[in-house]
Amino acid sequence: MRAAFFDLDKTVIARASVVAFGGPLRRRGLVNRRTVARAVLGQLLFLWFGADEEKMAKIRESMLEVSAGWDRDEVRAIVEETLSDVIEPLIYAEAQELISLHRAAGDRIWLVSSAPSEIVEPLASMLGVDGAIASKAEIDELGRYTGKIEFYAQGAGKAAAIRALAESHHLDLDESSAYSDSATDIPMLEAVGHPFAVNPDRALAKVAKDRGWEILQFSNPVRLRDRASVRLPAFTGAVVLVGLLLAGLGRTRRAAA
Repeated sequence: MRAAFFDLDKTVIARASVVAFGGPLRRRGLVNRRTVARAVLGQLLFLWFGADEEKMAKIRESMLEVSAGWDRDEVRAIVEETLSDVIEPLIYAEAQELISLHRAAGDRIWLVSSAPSEIVEPLASMLGVDGAIASKAEIDELGRYTGKIEFYAQGAGKAAAIRALAESHHLDLDESSAYSDSATDIPMLEAVGHPFAVNPDRALAKVAKDRGWEILQFSNPVRLRDRASVRLPAFTGAVVLVGLLLAGLGRTRRAAA
């Protein structure tokens, strides 16, 4: 069975998911205006320059420090209550088209993100995909974040989680696809037979060019409810390309059988 693995930030949605929830978290008193401003600045730097492992580690530690003591159920409730207003307008129409294409081909689909599971899992449900691989924070006996992390879904961690998922769900990774924007996700892209660089940072763009990986540009965020009315002329070639790829893989599988 084939699968498709989608990174979240800048691949499926146009902003960092954690930053997008800064407003709702501030209004509930969990973060202050200064923290949100710093997060927005970090997002701008991430958009312009990408992020290496050292930068991602600093972002992770900062997030853990801020969230220590938060109640997990409260955070989950905030996300679920505001998901449609906060995240839905940021979803790339091109990503939605690809997800629909993979679903129509019978592929299993997972979101794979370093963002917390409290954000990624509800979004996976919204998109109607099979599940999510996400970071998991340590929780104390009172259900509050300790400021430590149990699993960080980044870099090699994403690739390891994908391989474990493939083993438990009998997925053929050589026939599967992965989509990401960041050079930190090269291990994830290397884990499958068909990697795609989406809105790649400079480092990933170079690797993709050197290795002959297809590069896709997503630029049209749109609400799920408005998707049917959106035209995507610039993306049609990429959809056709992936469609032909999926069809070819299906023919190859049937011939081998």
